[in-house]
Amino acid sequence: MKTIDREDLKEKIDRGDEFVLLEVLSEASYGRAHLPGAIRFQDLDLIPALLPDKTTEVVAYCSNFN
Repeated sequence: MKTIDREDLKEKIDRGDEFVLLEVLSEASYGRAHLPGAIRFQDLDLIPALLPDKTTEVVAYCSNFN
């Protein structure tokens, strides 16, 4: 696992790189604001459906609006 900073993530988004963006937040927080294209991650059991290809790059992030 590697860590990516905000600037690198923004560059990936701006370039149109292919990856899955998972937001680890409550539904209410996700509803208030999330990055474009982000999928709200809510359940480990859903991973196979979200990531059928094990080579897919995944970026997970969490914002705290509290």
